[in-house]
Amino acid sequence: MTSRTLALDGALHDYLLNISLSEHPVMRELREFTATLRLAKMQIAPEQGQFMAWLAQLIGARRYLEIGVFTGYSSLAVTLAMPADSRTLACDVSETFTAVARDYWTRAGVADRIELVLQPALATLREQLAAGQAGQYDLAFIDADKPAYRDYYEACLQLVRPGGVIAIDNIFLSGRVVEPKPEDPPGVHLMHEFNASLKHDPRIRMCVLPVGDGLTLCTRLA
Repeated sequence: MTSRTLALDGALHDYLLNISLSEHPVMRELREFTATLRLAKMQIAPEQGQFMAWLAQLIGARRYLEIGVFTGYSSLAVTLAMPADSRTLACDVSETFTAVARDYWTRAGVADRIELVLQPALATLREQLAAGQAGQYDLAFIDADKPAYRDYYEACLQLVRPGGVIAIDNIFLSGRVVEPKPEDPPGVHLMHEFNASLKHDPRIRMCVLPVGDGLTLCTRLA
């Protein structure tokens, strides 16, 4: 027994994947390709992708909103887990990385279920609200530029239905959020403040999972 979460060394992480990971072949190919890129650390861990797919099925998600696509692993994981008539809205600004995502979405047969919008995500979120999409999403995932997390969160609170889930990635920032230093980038200080505020937000019920670089899960209350 242990009173705190175990740290995963390489051997234990390999064991975790060996006993649990059930990965679509195209997801594995995408993960292995992304690992060759200079910014490979931006991709979520495979166990996190599997968790998000499980979560989407658990809540019966049919509409998924993703803020920050990179090469498309998380959007692929969730879209594959949802029914054939489901829809994913993917927000990003990089044509280069999302070109990779489009390729692998096509290989997996889900490209027609994913709408990719290449512009600042806040503009897309505001367009969705103006189009009457408030309360129409089941699951949202925030994994983009950290200084804008508060704005993304507030928009997602409107776009996600009561009982829906907002997942927020990288909330640990490799541990820098514990005691931000004056010389740290503004995003570290903003994330520190944002993390602290969620515990007392009466609009949600939340928990934090020490998976990847930290994942906060918020259920929107009525």
